[in-house]
Amino acid sequence: MDFSAAPSRVGFWKRHTTKLPGSVRPVPGKTGVTGNMIFGAQYSHATPVTEVERLRALQMDPTFWSYGQPSAEKEDDSSYDDHPELSGYQTLPEQDSKDDHDITPVTSPTTATMAEAHGFIRTSGPSRTSQQYLSQPESRSSGTTAPNLTNNSSAPEAPATASTLAGSQHGKIEGMKPNARNILQDPLQILKGLGYEAAMGDLHLVGTEHQRDEAYALQKSQQKARFHKFKELLMQPVVDLEVLRKLSWSGIPTAIRPIVWQLLVGYMPSNSDRRNVALERKRKEYQDGVQQTFAKGIEGLDQTIWHQVFIDVPRTNPKMILFQNQTTQRCLERILYCWAIRHPASSYVQGINDLVTPFFLVFLTAYIEEDQDPESYDISRLPPEILAAIEADSYWCLTKLLDGIQDNYTHAQPGIQRQIVKLRELICRIDAPLAAHLQSEHVEFIQFSFRWMNCLLMREVTLQHTIRIWDTYLTEHPHGFSEFHLYVCAAFLTKWSPELRRMEFQEIMLFLQDVPTDDWQEKDIELLLSEAFMWKSLFHASPKHLGGSK
Repeated sequence: MDFSAAPSRVGFWKRHTTKLPGSVRPVPGKTGVTGNMIFGAQYSHATPVTEVERLRALQMDPTFWSYGQPSAEKEDDSSYDDHPELSGYQTLPEQDSKDDHDITPVTSPTTATMAEAHGFIRTSGPSRTSQQYLSQPESRSSGTTAPNLTNNSSAPEAPATASTLAGSQHGKIEGMKPNARNILQDPLQILKGLGYEAAMGDLHLVGTEHQRDEAYALQKSQQKARFHKFKELLMQPVVDLEVLRKLSWSGIPTAIRPIVWQLLVGYMPSNSDRRNVALERKRKEYQDGVQQTFAKGIEGLDQTIWHQVFIDVPRTNPKMILFQNQTTQRCLERILYCWAIRHPASSYVQGINDLVTPFFLVFLTAYIEEDQDPESYDISRLPPEILAAIEADSYWCLTKLLDGIQDNYTHAQPGIQRQIVKLRELICRIDAPLAAHLQSEHVEFIQFSFRWMNCLLMREVTLQHTIRIWDTYLTEHPHGFSEFHLYVCAAFLTKWSPELRRMEFQEIMLFLQDVPTDDWQEKDIELLLSEAFMWKSLFHASPKHLGGSK
């Protein structure tokens, strides 16, 4: 990248006080500042900082290392030098305290087994003291409650304990479907008694009252027909996945999305005779893996991987109550760590924590009432066996997704690098004036599109809109999250072409780091996907039209 003609712009981009989400900075390797330099993404709420620095800012001791120790065996206060496994972390410029969300360090949890707190491990397994992380501590710090997550005082309740769960095993749990345990055994129980109004959700219509009435009647009729097609297809002994993909491209009804996603991603068998047995086996396999991985507590883990997972999980969707709930965070920690150690070629990379959230939220909706908001639901109310199923299903579906884009997260992230090159070539073809303007302003595509590829646009649109986009990605088998995503990014960039062509370098960078999508509705997502499909139809089968673009 040649900045010789614009030294002031170099200063803007490299200024250490700049805090732009997704901004590109050289990140030193393990050998230190003099080691090999690669480009990576810096996230305003996911910047890797040393644990001790964070704790010192909070004026607290780094007792997180005693997590997994019985309270009677709490370790002495230790310094950063006592933990050389963390010495490879880069200390970045000081960031706003709000980025850490005031999450306090972890101290000693209880020594309850997962059978008591999460329903994973039975007491017939190893001794309780070897399963300490398998418990569900009420907070990340001993003697404190979960942080207040909203402007009011309605913070999520602490996770359920063994006694409260035992009392709710046969009683009604607030917000949980009456047949939730039946759904756990057979996912098709979701369809029993489900009307299309509950399945499809509300319509968002524009126009005059008369036009809205006509459009409402027409779309309701179309929705009803689509829902019955879904229902008939899912009730077949063997689901035709090709038909299901075509039907799902335009969106999946909310209530049956958990089933459809698990079928499309390849986790749930299409043969109904094998389905329930396969789900039970995969869930048990994950639970056994969790027991084995955390059998020795935190000290038995790879500390480098665990440290990054531990500090990223609280930063995942920080404004959403569901993902700031302590029960949810324990689930995400186990999912991410178990995935990382089973995929050593990539291990854990920032951004993967975002990719698990759509699965987790969608699978939660299978067990709660349609009038419940999953983004603010207190998941700790659910029985442990349902929590375990949501966690295991999320893990396996995340694994299926990442199997197709794993080179996005291996060393130097070559998959993302290739996508950025292709995006530039594509923009040169479909919007040459915009490409020329970006070049004249010395804007490199890696400076703004790295995050788009790394996080699949999840930080540019809401989680609900991400879920709608993923409906289509899952139908674009098997390259929806790689090839089709490239065309979605192209459509997303060209949508702002008129505004961008009036801006200079600094304005462009600031705009692309915070694209104004807050007021987007589902019709905007539909238009984006339709345009992406058009570009793919034109260029994907003719790659020579893109190669060599200048």
